[in-house]
Amino acid sequence: MNLRFCGYGSRAEFEQSVRIGMKNEIPGRPMFTMRPIGFIRSPFTETSQIPKGCGARHEAEGILEILPEFEQGLKDIEGFSHLYVIWVFDKSEGYELLGRPPTDTKPHGVFATRSPRRPNPIGLTVVRLLGREENSLRVAGVDMLDGTPILDIKPYLTSVPTEELRRGWLAEAEKRKGN
Repeated sequence: MNLRFCGYGSRAEFEQSVRIGMKNEIPGRPMFTMRPIGFIRSPFTETSQIPKGCGARHEAEGILEILPEFEQGLKDIEGFSHLYVIWVFDKSEGYELLGRPPTDTKPHGVFATRSPRRPNPIGLTVVRLLGREENSLRVAGVDMLDGTPILDIKPYLTSVPTEELRRGWLAEAEKRKGN
């Protein structure tokens, strides 16, 4: 398997760079390091290619390439229709606590948006599992750049009834735009 390491010379060099909170240390708090379990193969090479905003449809297919030493952890994953993918915004630098998302003209707090400019640059995406071949998972619904490091995968399960879900400020923004 030919894995690229997001512009880094080696896997060890890449893993050393993936430190959650590395650029924005909190005084008196311990740092911790996370290691990627794999990388995403996506059709997107630039953030401008990823659908954003009201009505954006995330249907692109991609491959979650899990590192060989973690392949055993994929046992029985085929039984799930959807997965949470937890990943790193490895190209994002710094953070902004307030920002204007592409879906609204009003500023919102970073924790009420999907902005990549976060204190801990962690992304979360729900994908549809299309198939598995050894340590590669074919999925639909990717919204990350090619080569993005994957921190974890979990089966998508919800016990929240649809009628109890709220969309916060996004519902109002969608009404204003007629979606």
